Amino acid sequence: MPAFFKLEKLDKIKIINSLNSSNSWLKKQMNGLESSQVVFNDYLTHIYNRSFENDIRKQMTRILIFLMMMFSAQSLLADEKLTGKVIGTTQCYDYNKGMISTSVNTCEMAFDGNADTFLATYERSYTWAGLDLGKPYVITRVGWMPRDDYNGPKRVVLGVFEGANREDFMDALPLYVITEQGVRKQLSHAAVNCSKGFRYVRYVGPNDARCNIAELEFYGHEGEGDESQLYRLTNLPTVSIHTLNGELPYDKEHQISAQITIIGDSGNKVLLSEPGTIRERGNYSRNFPKKPYRIKFDSKQHVLDAPAKAKKWTLINNYGDKTLMRNMLAFEISRQLGMPYTPYSKAVDVLLNGEYKGCYQLCDQVEVNKKRVAIDELTPQDNSAPALTGGYLLEVDAYAYDEEVMFYSANNNPVAIKSPDGDSITWVQRKYIESAFNKMEQQWQRYLDLNTFLRHFLTGELSGNTDTYWSVFMYKQRENDTIYTGPVWDFDLAFENDNRTYPINNLNDYLYRTKGSYTGNMRSFVDKIVVNNTSAKKKMLQIWAEARQDKLTEEYLVAYLDSLEDMLQESQRLNFLRWPIMNQYVHQNPVIWGSYKAEVDNARRFLKKRITWMDNKLGYDAMADIHDVQLANEWSIDTDRPYEVYSVGGQLLGHDMTGLPQGVYILRQGMKTMKVRR
Repeated sequence: MPAFFKLEKLDKIKIINSLNSSNSWLKKQMNGLESSQVVFNDYLTHIYNRSFENDIRKQMTRILIFLMMMFSAQSLLADEKLTGKVIGTTQCYDYNKGMISTSVNTCEMAFDGNADTFLATYERSYTWAGLDLGKPYVITRVGWMPRDDYNGPKRVVLGVFEGANREDFMDALPLYVITEQGVRKQLSHAAVNCSKGFRYVRYVGPNDARCNIAELEFYGHEGEGDESQLYRLTNLPTVSIHTLNGELPYDKEHQISAQITIIGDSGNKVLLSEPGTIRERGNYSRNFPKKPYRIKFDSKQHVLDAPAKAKKWTLINNYGDKTLMRNMLAFEISRQLGMPYTPYSKAVDVLLNGEYKGCYQLCDQVEVNKKRVAIDELTPQDNSAPALTGGYLLEVDAYAYDEEVMFYSANNNPVAIKSPDGDSITWVQRKYIESAFNKMEQQWQRYLDLNTFLRHFLTGELSGNTDTYWSVFMYKQRENDTIYTGPVWDFDLAFENDNRTYPINNLNDYLYRTKGSYTGNMRSFVDKIVVNNTSAKKKMLQIWAEARQDKLTEEYLVAYLDSLEDMLQESQRLNFLRWPIMNQYVHQNPVIWGSYKAEVDNARRFLKKRITWMDNKLGYDAMADIHDVQLANEWSIDTDRPYEVYSVGGQLLGHDMTGLPQGVYILRQGMKTMKVRR
């Protein structure tokens, strides 16, 4: 397909204008489009008459381009500049008097055609101006002019255009986000890539700008349109949230009514638009200006390509993580280490009441769900065995004292009971799980699931996570005395992003034993398992070896990191326009790297070195004893799982036997090594 077909409408206009400037005949025709068929026929005749001057291939290319130009330009030029009733924020700001005004610098100034007047609202954020068009119009183009003063051009950056069919804009969809500074006394225009019609349209000023704008324009044609093409801010899905009466989340307790819309799938449909609520979430991360949120739909929903159908989802802010990817990278390590459940996550762009908030990570809420923590969910009636025995979701957490239901274990570890929650748990259930947890601490060899505990441990150490034992999820199933560990969570300080532990790979022991954070007496508890128990250490090496023979390799993990970097390029640019912190120390940043590329490079360097560090610490050697392996009479390798093929001299030949000549080879899969004849 020619590149022209993929261009935005505004880019096509630029091409048209460029071609017109060198072709007076075409310019005349484009300026007077009345009948596409007549124009096309005239142009074919024009080409035929001039065929002696040009190569036929060039002429056919012109025909193809002209077709697209004609249809694009015809629709754009036919669209009118729209008018309607001016609507918007009513409390404005009188700079001369330094006070609120409803008659000076009002919304009407943004539609008066005068570059010397402007809108300025009293509130600095979440303010807007727009039009009630009276009936739906498909918007094809928007225009804006900054206020004519020194700060005007930059005050429009990250301004957002929206369309809605409800007067309160609860159902609003984004039309366009401004990413460049404006020009004083000059209108800028952008094509709108949205096929849906809207009665109400508006411009929402960026944060802390008083919505300063000199002029606004909307172009389009009447019609309800459809949802075949919707606008996304970048290549990532867009999450647009509008709250009732514009109320903003302010704590973890109060849930604010909202309409939650998610646009993905290349923007060619609304994947989800449902009522729900929003509130803040998190502990320390709530102190950042870029707030983390918990959204909850009124009914269970499938979100994007997430496995779970659920009401509750999280929007992780990743404020101090300037790569915006540390959680996603650690989650991939968790998957490759075989954790039974790793939370779903997807990078998204977030709008709140029309204001751009940044690049977030849309993630599972860690909760009981058959596609999340897959255990039985207790009811208040489950007060005797076997129902009483599970399931329970726990979090050994330094912030457990803030939770509705918690206890201190016999080993003085703070434990929050996440499920059943404080509204439904009974006293009998609380005492049962407290007793079961204490029994696990005292007799871990019998009551702790070593498999999940060690895989969780390896994920934390490979990623260099300071907070592995500051907060750790655990759970208990029904009719099962064992307590399991997981899922993994919270890696914003991992991959060399903590000045208290930097540089991690220079430490001689595990991170949790040296400079890592831990709550209660978790360090001594972990020591009993990964340091002092020979059987547990042997099993941990086996888990590591199997993963290393599969995808837990430098090649795979670096390639995965590279893919995240590529995916986040557009979004990170907007994020750091909104949050210009790249040259600031934020949270526990050990170094100011100065650019997004340098931030990612830091994580990449750490990961490469950390894999080797872990191999050495665990005593893993892919070539150990390879020369002492005896020739096997038959294969016992599972060929449906990855394995490695070596020559008898120890040279890695590949990951299967395909194409190898007859001879003797060494096969290695996890801790299993054998010599075979092909």
